[in-house]
Amino acid sequence: MMLFMDIFIFAILMVACGAAGATGAVFQPGPWYQSLAKPAWTPPNWVFPVAWTTIYLCISFAGARVAGMDGSGTAMAFWTMQAALSTLWTPVFFGLRRLKGALLVMGPLLIAVLGCTVSMFQLDTLAGIAFLPFMAWITVAAALNASVARLNPDVAPRDMSD
Repeated sequence: MMLFMDIFIFAILMVACGAAGATGAVFQPGPWYQSLAKPAWTPPNWVFPVAWTTIYLCISFAGARVAGMDGSGTAMAFWTMQAALSTLWTPVFFGLRRLKGALLVMGPLLIAVLGCTVSMFQLDTLAGIAFLPFMAWITVAAALNASVARLNPDVAPRDMSD
């Protein structure tokens, strides 16, 4: 009989999400991001921490529900892939200020989140549903990244020589 979810695995996955989220504290948007041209549909700043907190809780719940199931290897591999790419995107976009480079991270991240969502649904309906907010958010984030890169073609990457 499957338990609701494994609390220990949930805690481990939340720590992984916390590590990914910490990159937002290290590489904050700040005045540089505020000065960029952005599309009119850019979410207000307060939405980002609310969305990410909700997403991290949901995807940790999903991972904890399926981690111990037979056949969960693909789902957990995609879970790991999305965590790594989510962690990488922020330093590339905000830290290095490589708007187009961040799109090179965003493409595989979209694939990872889609793969995780589909494989979660194959294992457990609630786990799949729990990944839907991330699928929606990462789609918006990819479109926002592409729009900001298009609207700001002359933004130079951060000079790391200092």
